[in-house]
Amino acid sequence: MFERLLRILNHIGHPRVMLVGDFMLDHYLLGNIDRISPEAPVVVLNVCGREERPGGAGSVAMHLATLKVPTKCVGVLGDDATGDKLRGMLNELEEVEVSGLISVKDRPTTSKQRIIGLAQHRHRQQLMRIDEESTGDINSDTQQRLLNYVTAELKDCDVVCLEDYNKGVLSEEFSPKVIAAAKQANKKVIVDPASTTNYQRYRGVWLIKPNRRELSLATSIEVKDESTAAQAARQLSEKYDIENVVVTLDMQGAYVFSRNPDVKSELVPTRARSVYDVTGAGDMVLAMLGLIIGGAQKSQDTPTLSEAVRLANVAGGLEVERFGSVGISRDEIVTDLLRENRSEKGKIRDHQSLLREVQSYKQQGMKVVFTNGCFDLLHPGHIKLLSFAREQGDVLVVAINSDRSVRQLKGESRPILKEQDRAALIAALEAVDYVTVFDEETPIKLIEMLTPDVLIKGTDWQGAVVGQEWVEDHGGEVVLVPLSKGRSTTNIIEQVIKKTSGQILEKE
Repeated sequence: MFERLLRILNHIGHPRVMLVGDFMLDHYLLGNIDRISPEAPVVVLNVCGREERPGGAGSVAMHLATLKVPTKCVGVLGDDATGDKLRGMLNELEEVEVSGLISVKDRPTTSKQRIIGLAQHRHRQQLMRIDEESTGDINSDTQQRLLNYVTAELKDCDVVCLEDYNKGVLSEEFSPKVIAAAKQANKKVIVDPASTTNYQRYRGVWLIKPNRRELSLATSIEVKDESTAAQAARQLSEKYDIENVVVTLDMQGAYVFSRNPDVKSELVPTRARSVYDVTGAGDMVLAMLGLIIGGAQKSQDTPTLSEAVRLANVAGGLEVERFGSVGISRDEIVTDLLRENRSEKGKIRDHQSLLREVQSYKQQGMKVVFTNGCFDLLHPGHIKLLSFAREQGDVLVVAINSDRSVRQLKGESRPILKEQDRAALIAALEAVDYVTVFDEETPIKLIEMLTPDVLIKGTDWQGAVVGQEWVEDHGGEVVLVPLSKGRSTTNIIEQVIKKTSGQILEKE
């Protein structure tokens, strides 16, 4: 599954998304709280910073931009300073088109101001939110202007995403018109719905993505587990003619329901995360689904719906580990997949498995470090070497000689520990990312296969460093590590023999 998801990300391309919905501006007012006001029993916020980011559908646009997805934004802004600021912020995002954002005079730009206290001057905690908005439906003239833009630009889009926060754009009158236009143009529609009991406005979409609470509200079925999620998703699909329903279930993952017999309905699990802030997680999931589903038609590796949801789960999981709505890049998603795969499969790898992962790291621009040795009887000198090696890059690969190779180098009395045990000890070190075993006298074949960015060797090495010419010819470097004097496996073995011999003589 890991390699399959990596291939999907590598081949998905850059589909064009039309994003329709409620665009907002998020303000963050940050400060330290050290005292209670003498005027009233309330805390005093000593302001130390301000931040502003696109919110709502604007957050989705930001995520799409970070994922390198060309996006056309469609919605309304107020004819005010907040609207001008939001338009400018979106316009600065690479490949985001804002000509579909219409300024209107009769409503303010939706904004949310969050008051954030810094516990111990570090940990962010939301204290209050202040909203400025108009939630009434946009008028018929504004609807027509938006619809004209949608119908004119649909030909240049691969998928349509609707982000509904119930602020009046995706109304029961306007939303069906957008869906009808998209279906007429043979474009799939993906919806992140508002918290509402009436999904009539989403009738006929290809996929809808409610969370647990939203689906419970829409169906009057309390969604508690996979069984109730399946029941509620089926009811929603049948009632509103929706082909696919993806229910996000927090730490349980997401339940995928499809009325298409060729698509498996199942629970797609997710990895447990340290949740710092859930703001923007749903927006990130929608953006990721837009990328995968929008690019599926032209991809060499056509993803299944479950695979698209798995990738969206990873992106959403990364988002909740951060404060506020922050863009997550494809490289970060790949790195997280690699980290999860390493955690599941362990650090000890065969050469081909290691090669695939090293190539993926290098594609993300990460620096791969390589060192090798027998590592028979792990000692402080080894720890110093490996800690230093890890500091030279992003990923450390340690290659150890096989038992046969050690005997060739050190004699028939070595190794003391078998290769499986030596590999397990090295893999247990935090500094080490991967361990592999080679059977030859030198690791030159492995070095040429992996082509590391940095080759590490101790300064006690006699002669030319094996692989140095290859690494340097391919743009890498060789770094020599000063070794601790007197600390070697051979010295340790000699000391043990000497002490043991002395004890035997004393007994005799």
